[in-house]
Amino acid sequence: MERKQGIKPNDLYELKTVADPQLSPNGEELVYIETHIDKETDDYISNLFYMHLDEKKPLQWTFSQGKTSSPVWSPDGNQIAFVSSRDGQSQIYIISKHGGEARQVTFSKNGATNPVWSPCGKKLAFSTKIGQDETIHDRPDKEKKEKSMKPLIVDKMKYKSDSGGFLDVELITQIAVVDLEQNEVEQLTNKTYHCHLEAWSPDGKYISYIADVAEDTDFSFVNDVFLLELETKQSQNLTAGRGSFSQTSWSPNSRYLAYVGSEREYENATQAKLWLYDVEKETKVCLTEALDAPVGDFIVGDFLQGVVSPRVQWLNDSQSFYFQITDHGNTLIYFGNVSGEMYPALNDDEHVYGFSLNSRNDTALACISSPADPGDLYYVHLQTGKKERLTTVNKEFLATRELSCPEMMEFEGKDGWKVQGWIMKPVHFQEGKKYPTILEIHGGPHAMYGNTYFHEFQTLAEEGYVVIYVNPRGSHGYGQEFVNAVRGDYGGGDYEDLMAAIDFSLRSFEYIDQERLGVTGGSYGGFMTNWIVGHTDRFKAAVTQRSICNWISFYGVSDIGYYFTEWQILSDLEDIEKLWKHSPLKYVKHVKTPLLILHSEQDYRCPIEQGEQLFIALKKNGKETRFIRFPESNHELSRSGKTDFRIKRLEYIRDWFEKYLSPTKSPIQG
Repeated sequence: MERKQGIKPNDLYELKTVADPQLSPNGEELVYIETHIDKETDDYISNLFYMHLDEKKPLQWTFSQGKTSSPVWSPDGNQIAFVSSRDGQSQIYIISKHGGEARQVTFSKNGATNPVWSPCGKKLAFSTKIGQDETIHDRPDKEKKEKSMKPLIVDKMKYKSDSGGFLDVELITQIAVVDLEQNEVEQLTNKTYHCHLEAWSPDGKYISYIADVAEDTDFSFVNDVFLLELETKQSQNLTAGRGSFSQTSWSPNSRYLAYVGSEREYENATQAKLWLYDVEKETKVCLTEALDAPVGDFIVGDFLQGVVSPRVQWLNDSQSFYFQITDHGNTLIYFGNVSGEMYPALNDDEHVYGFSLNSRNDTALACISSPADPGDLYYVHLQTGKKERLTTVNKEFLATRELSCPEMMEFEGKDGWKVQGWIMKPVHFQEGKKYPTILEIHGGPHAMYGNTYFHEFQTLAEEGYVVIYVNPRGSHGYGQEFVNAVRGDYGGGDYEDLMAAIDFSLRSFEYIDQERLGVTGGSYGGFMTNWIVGHTDRFKAAVTQRSICNWISFYGVSDIGYYFTEWQILSDLEDIEKLWKHSPLKYVKHVKTPLLILHSEQDYRCPIEQGEQLFIALKKNGKETRFIRFPESNHELSRSGKTDFRIKRLEYIRDWFEKYLSPTKSPIQG
């Protein structure tokens, strides 16, 4: 019998993502978004799918060659609003569950997103960007005109972003509403700052939104929660500049508004918490103060598309709700109530990357992934934990592949702290053999590896490598002290945690060949890869991706450099010595490990000059290195970049390790 092969880089073209499930108001029907990659256009295609829970047969409802997102049921359950880029620009459409073509309901000049139904179902609120000389009634130009090049005039420090490029400061995000019967549009906010639409209260009185009202936003990292009273058009600031908050959610009786965020006690290392505002008493309280885990999903991966973080979701009693928690390698669903009771409802070793609650009976739709399963949609009973699989989008393809299932490990890091990680054996593992091993390091650093599918790891396991991935200090999921511990200590305790992972693995798993160790990572993981090769020669090959090598120049060239550096290194340009101390470039003369540098030309988060400096310094000192630059790509290359580049990237990593580690794979025999 012929053995199955493992996952190959170009299998990205075969795999599909299921995301953003939405249960109908009657609890009997659902819609979700399915995404695949079109091989001919090399683009991501997403469409709306429907299913009745009695029949459990997926039906494709839209067939656009663009991107479809943000599906939301009308209050009566007869229509679904969604966002589509089918005509080249994101606009909002409505489709009836009884059939027929989707109807476009917004025609905003700069596009429309984030549809929110009014409780009566006769109106839709939405977000749109409006320029200084534009109105809400302006429509897109029918004829596409080439934009003439002009100088960029910069007055603000926040003038670019990795995902958005150079920002058009004249466009301000505002909230509008369209009357679906009269086809009339009204602008609800007209501010000089961005207003991000959130939720409409069930009693119809308020719309919640998020905004930063600071005059100097260069040094403001606030996101306040506002209530817009629709009758008077007056806004009330609920959080008064005390932190960064979002994801508001109304209780069914409109008395409570839940929201997620923090007061940034530890800057961006602060764990997100769940807060509750009582509209009647005009009081607010943090409900998860005693829960030492972040609210939300902080698992990192490289495969899922179209994932939307679910808000707190309420039961009909207006006292109880469910929400996401990230904890020890998993993203879970927790139960809570207004009295402060909290406990895990869905608590398996898995990644719950989306859910939609039936508010009447503690059941939900949940999108779930695990290391050997890219993800599917389940119907779950939150009181019993029972699950029923509703989709099998990758079943036929995965039946032809063999995936590696990781083994969880826990070891002692620096200061006696427990560190969690995983080890994956090669596909077609054979007892008695020794295998080359690669240490993977995640970005962030405030993120978390966990029990989810990771395409890169599976491709390396197929090539005959052991893969080790761990969560050193700085990672989410292990408490506030742990996640904050990396700040001001880059290359210190985090480095020791990673070396402890290798030491533990060599003691515990005899199939690891200690003479053939490799290391790779991206962003913070790229920084740490650079740091490692400058401080030890135990690795025989390394690949650094979208990395930082010089904190001094990073301070001024990254879209987040001037504040991220201060938050993470606890220093600025007044203390060049400290920035240089934590810069891998300082230690380039000590590098003995062959280092491949992968970087994107349009990466504004870790700009390509970081890779350029590293490459030139290595070459100047006679080190073995190669520099590969990806055109028209940014910091997100490995996750959502051009598919052919994503595949080439995996092949470059594979070939570099093949050259220096030479894995001996067992032949696939017939």
